[in-house]
Amino acid sequence: MLKDVFWAEDRDYKTGSEDEPLQFYLDALMNSNSFDLLLGYFSSAAINLLSLGFASFIYSGGKMRAVINNVLSENDKNAIEAGQKKDTFTTVYNFHNIRELKESLDEYGKHFFECFAWLIANDRIEIKIIKPKNGKGIAHYKSGVFKDGVSAISYKSSCNFTYYGFVENLEELECRLSWDENQSRRSVEKQIKDFDKIFEGNSENIDYMDIKDIVAAIKNEFGDKDIQELLVHEKELLDKKKILFNNSKVQKSVELAIEKLNEFEIFEKAPKFPYLEGARAYQMEAYQKWVENDRKGLFAMATGTGKTITSLNCILEDYKLNNFYKFIVLVPTISLVTQWEKEVTTKFNFEEVTICSSLNNNWEDSIRSYGRNIRLDNDCNFCILLTYATFRGKRFQNLFNDLFKNEFKNITLIADEAHTFGSPNLLKVLPNSIKKRIGLSATPERQYDEIGELELCNFFNSFPPKYTFDYNMRKAIDDKVLCKYYYYPVIVELETEELNAYRDITKELIRFLDPKTGKYKDDPYVNMLLIKRKNIIHKAGKKTNCLINIIDEIGKENFRYAFIYVPEGYENDYSETDLDHNNEDDDSIIDQYTNMLYEKYNFKLKKFTGETKHREEILSQFSKGKLDALLAMKCLDEGVDIPQTQYAIFCSSTGNPRQYIQRRGRVLRYHGEKQYAYIYDMIVKPVLDVTDTDPSQIKLEKNILISELKRLVNFAVLAENKLNCLKKLEDLCYSLDIDIYDLANIEEEKYNL
Repeated sequence: MLKDVFWAEDRDYKTGSEDEPLQFYLDALMNSNSFDLLLGYFSSAAINLLSLGFASFIYSGGKMRAVINNVLSENDKNAIEAGQKKDTFTTVYNFHNIRELKESLDEYGKHFFECFAWLIANDRIEIKIIKPKNGKGIAHYKSGVFKDGVSAISYKSSCNFTYYGFVENLEELECRLSWDENQSRRSVEKQIKDFDKIFEGNSENIDYMDIKDIVAAIKNEFGDKDIQELLVHEKELLDKKKILFNNSKVQKSVELAIEKLNEFEIFEKAPKFPYLEGARAYQMEAYQKWVENDRKGLFAMATGTGKTITSLNCILEDYKLNNFYKFIVLVPTISLVTQWEKEVTTKFNFEEVTICSSLNNNWEDSIRSYGRNIRLDNDCNFCILLTYATFRGKRFQNLFNDLFKNEFKNITLIADEAHTFGSPNLLKVLPNSIKKRIGLSATPERQYDEIGELELCNFFNSFPPKYTFDYNMRKAIDDKVLCKYYYYPVIVELETEELNAYRDITKELIRFLDPKTGKYKDDPYVNMLLIKRKNIIHKAGKKTNCLINIIDEIGKENFRYAFIYVPEGYENDYSETDLDHNNEDDDSIIDQYTNMLYEKYNFKLKKFTGETKHREEILSQFSKGKLDALLAMKCLDEGVDIPQTQYAIFCSSTGNPRQYIQRRGRVLRYHGEKQYAYIYDMIVKPVLDVTDTDPSQIKLEKNILISELKRLVNFAVLAENKLNCLKKLEDLCYSLDIDIYDLANIEEEKYNL
């Protein structure tokens, strides 16, 4: 803070004296978060000279505003122009890495000017260019104000804010502190008011100029000797810089600056929240509710709302209390392990991480090392990332229960896609000795498995309809965590051959219908027929034509950032495996769709399946717009975060709430350049004629359609075009005596609990 600095007693700084102007700037930069400059000549080389101070200032979130005259060096002009245009840069600068930032500002050359342009492009340095109105002279101000959010210091100086001005000339600077006597406070307030008036464009004596009107200073082009201040002769000035830094008070300021930078480096290495603004209000609410529930709970959060970050924030908040972290993360697939590793290490800075999965067979040494430290009562942090399949294996279970039993009280378990934990195989190895538990899922319910769901809820001490923490899609859209969307259900009819096959299978199934329960008998042959009939709907031939119609409606020129879910067959059990698999039939279908789109539209496409290699590279290409669409079956359901995605087309009908909710979340992630998302959903028209069909068949067909309608209504009630969606489904429902609006009201009520 500015009040903590030992400023010159007489508030004056002079070149060659005990109190140097350079010392003033270093101390002010290290202890402020805003810096307003009203200047004549400006040179970014001054930033280079003060790199220690500026690195700290920028790293701490500081912003600089400068009003300068219309004479600049060629390099500075180019850098300002590039920054104002927000041009692409060869290097991406990381404001959260103090060492990288300091080196970028300290190395004078192309790298430095790119960093300077980057700071302008990212609104950390704002520059307004002026000249006197109706005059031939130049703006020749030499003043500024530093603020820390509470206090302020204003100054007026004889020196320009240039490398030459700081090092070559004999200069003086006088400052005023807002906490000194009333006259100083009024002087500071007046200077702030005057600067704001000029910067905001309200001065009557000033013309504001465009960067193209800048006069670039070329050596010897101007007669005014002051122009030399813009020309950095680094070799000539380097020795003078060393002499200047030998001043004992400047040295002290430099030492304090280096000490602060070192503190920042230590802070960088410690676990921390990935964004300067900190956790969102709902993420802190999740932590509080988890604590209130004895650090157990299920977080029912809509896909795309940051379940991973919310749970890791719980770990971080506990780390702040205990000064250690010990946690285990369970996920269904290896691709999710990779995603979690990035979140844990790159974003949250938890450094001690071990991955256990079927593709990493060398994890035992790390696990044993943690175990030895626990047995010896040594301090140790750890995060173990593993798949459910690896977790339930004897190899991990034996090691974990043997080596970690004395530390169970300090370990937190995070179960991603927590519904997986309710499977029969995993229920056998529930780690009941671990008391701190977080379950994450957009849909914690286990469809058709009441026993598994109850066990799951008991384990996390969290029960529907009000889980420990709920953050549904409506809240997320209202909070702009997810974007608004339009939803278009598209009716598809079966081809004649498919329709006949469907009816033949249905007639065969009627023989196995239990008249008392109204359900089919449990029989392998019946299950085979049900799957066969479902696949007729699932892989209806007219879906390809429907897809073409959808793309034509969108427009070929607009069709990019699209996910296309083609029909699928195989479903993985992640308690048994952590790999995604496709069967040959699946591969044939996705190839058919890919080839058809390429031949008709020449789109840039990639398949995204369980066998896809270089997934991260493909996702990166897609996010940068180098691919128009990704075609998938299941692999885009979990662990894919590409906010640019704007279109989703569901050629694959699914009644599994977990799957369709996850798919919607993929396309609703918020992105600054995306106002709306657009979802197209194919539904096959019911095939039975109610006028000549057995009533029991009508009842079954009605139940099948209602299952499908649950998805459609779930999507429709939150869409921007809700009423149009429901109206389109009216005729579909009428023949089977289904009230689509009644279903919509039931769905709406879920968001009012």
